[in-house]
Order: sequence, then C-alpha cells, then structure tokens
Amino acid sequence: MNAILRSAVVSALMIAGSTTVYANCGISSGRVSIVGNEFPAIQTVAKGAMDCAGEGIEVKSNLTADHQKINVAGLQGNPAEYTSAIIANSSIVALMNEDVIRPLDDLVAKHGADIPKNQLITINGKVMAVAFMANAQHLTYRKDVLAELGIETPKSYEDMLAAAEKIRAAGKSEFPIGGAYKAGWNLAQEFVNMYIGHGGQFYKEGTAEPALNNDSGIAALNMMKELSAYMNPDYLTHDSNATGAEMEAGNVIMMNMWGSRVGKLQDDEGAPAEIASNIEVSGPLMVGDSGTPATTLWWDGWTVAKNISDADAEATFLAMKNGISPGILNDETMGQAVWMIEGYTPAPVNQGVFDSISSGAVAYPMLPYHGLMHTALGNELADFLTGKEDAAKTLADVEAAYATAAKEKGFLN
Repeated sequence: MNAILRSAVVSALMIAGSTTVYANCGISSGRVSIVGNEFPAIQTVAKGAMDCAGEGIEVKSNLTADHQKINVAGLQGNPAEYTSAIIANSSIVALMNEDVIRPLDDLVAKHGADIPKNQLITINGKVMAVAFMANAQHLTYRKDVLAELGIETPKSYEDMLAAAEKIRAAGKSEFPIGGAYKAGWNLAQEFVNMYIGHGGQFYKEGTAEPALNNDSGIAALNMMKELSAYMNPDYLTHDSNATGAEMEAGNVIMMNMWGSRVGKLQDDEGAPAEIASNIEVSGPLMVGDSGTPATTLWWDGWTVAKNISDADAEATFLAMKNGISPGILNDETMGQAVWMIEGYTPAPVNQGVFDSISSGAVAYPMLPYHGLMHTALGNELADFLTGKEDAAKTLADVEAAYATAAKEKGFLN
C-alpha cells in the first residue's frame, strides 16, 4: 500500500500542469446522493458533483463528522439512501464487508478511460473506489510561540512533551497540546498512530489473531496519557474540529493534525490574523526508537452503492467523476489537499503530508477485520486514560472485544 500511495502521488505531480477539456457531465437522468466527511477538500468534491444537477437530475450531499456512523446503514436499504460514500482506506473495508458498494469496472470501461490508473483502487482484482487525494496526520504548531521561547520544532512526541512543559511554565498556555482524542474512532486512530510509531504489530503473523497487549501497546498508551496531561481536560470530547478550534482560539500551540484540515486553520475566517499567520506544519512525529513515524498514510476516494438502479449508478459515477475533475482546482482549492488530480500544484500547506510520505510512514491497515479492531480500540481506551484500568487490562479488553466481533464475522474460529 505504501508503494501504491507514493506512486499515485508522484504520478499526480508528474502530470501537474497538463490540461484536459471536460464537457458537461453527460447525465440525462438519475439520482445522486453523497455521504462523506465535512472538511474543505470533500466539500469541494461534493460541490463539483452537485454542478451536474439539472432538469431530471437530482444531486445532494450529507457531509458530516458522523459520516462513519451512518454510511453503512445509509447504503444498506434497497434502494440505498445514498448512492455514493466518500471514504478512506480504512472506511472502505466496512462497506465491502457489508457488501453495500459495487465494483466499478464496467463504469470505468464505459466512462472512465481518462481517469489515471493510479486513482483506481483495485481490491481483489476489482475497482472498488476512485481516489482523489492523499492524506496523513503530522505536526501543526504555532511558530511564533516556539520562537519566542527558543524551542526548536519538535521531531518526536518526547520533544513535544518537553516543549509543552516550557510553554506551560512560561504562562503561554495551560493546555498547549491538542489532539483528536474524542472517544471512539478518533481516539482509536491516535492509538493506531502511536502503536505503529512504537513498532507494534496488530496481529500475529499471517492471521487475524490480535497481538497488541505487549510492551509496544503499553508504551503507546503511556505516551498518550502523558500527552493528555497537557490537553484540555475535556480532550475525550475533542475531534479534529474541536481541537482545531482550540488552536484558532490561541489555546493549543502544538497538535497532531490531518493535512487536509490545515488550510482551514491558516485562512482568515477562523483565527485572528496574528494566530493564523503563525500556524505552520512540519513532518510526522517520531516516538521511541523504532524509526517508524507515528502516523499513517491515507487516500480518500468515492464509491458507488450496490443497492441502486444501474441508471442511478451511472449518474453517480459521472457526477463524482466531475467532482474530481481538473476543473475543481483553482487558487482557493489548490491548497486544500494533496490532490491526485491532473493540474495539481503542491502548496506549502501540504508539506506535512509530503514529509509523511517521504519519511517512510506506513499505510493504515486495509484489512477486512481491522475495522473491528479500530472499533474495539475506540470503545475501550478511555478506561485507561481516565484511570479506571491499567494499560495491560485495557489492552486485554480490546483484544477480547475484537475477538468476539471477529468470531461473529467469521474471521476467527
């Protein structure tokens, strides 16, 4: 997956600047209904798809931070409520496990000859999604505060802790570290990053047997707890939107943030100019001595629902294709993502994602059972951070919850 993602990004950059003339969407009738996350790049894609709306063509979207709670259910009906789910390399697995998205090979053959092959996400020999951007979490920080206190840009979580203590001692911020530690999906993702950074492996080699109740898992939890001591006391309710707002308010000085969200922090709409102009990005943070960055590489893309008519599927494919056409790129949108689209020119705001790719970061595990592990982590980890359980007990609970779910799904005996 690492090689595929790096190749896709490199290929997108090699063809940057080329031009393609696109006609109208080519849809005569049909229904298009999109569900996805709400950050700026996806809003841009949805807007591009909605430009295809017209007489006899309905195009609408539901972009929400709760998209992963509703997309499976929204695609299970017959007909499905949503005709397309915008997903990433983690969330596509749940949709495939529930058999609610369709292979796109026939639609690609009919309408997608001009879609670069590096954007076609092929799983088990079938095209299941079309990717449009790369993403990763990395350090985002206030350069003015660090410079004033003579603090070098942190390279590791250990550096971040030392910097946080200096910032607090200087009275610049009582809670200088931010993080998307909201109990559930976000908290689980932070553990995935930290565990990988400690060199951890989630499963016994070649199996779906869990294997994270170990020294690496305990070290990952302990580091997360140390970081939480410098976070807002309500950190278990903070997702990316909330911790980003804390930085815009001047409270958070350093955080691990998605590259796709940094542009919103640097614009002139949320934070005062003196804050927004001093928000900078750097590469992914290291932890321990594994040599592996404590982050994961991602792609975001779109799918087409299985339980819809062929006419609606075709309309959806064409609308979503328009949503990721070169025409969506302009001065405003260019910095929203590391786009895998013809005509993309890298912007400084995306340097953190490029640094993550070049630093040897690994891809988020795209395994059919890893979604169950992610859910178990999200449900159990708060007990350790709130002091209800020790690290070993918490990880044992994670493994037990995962094993129960994996047996129900047939991944374990």
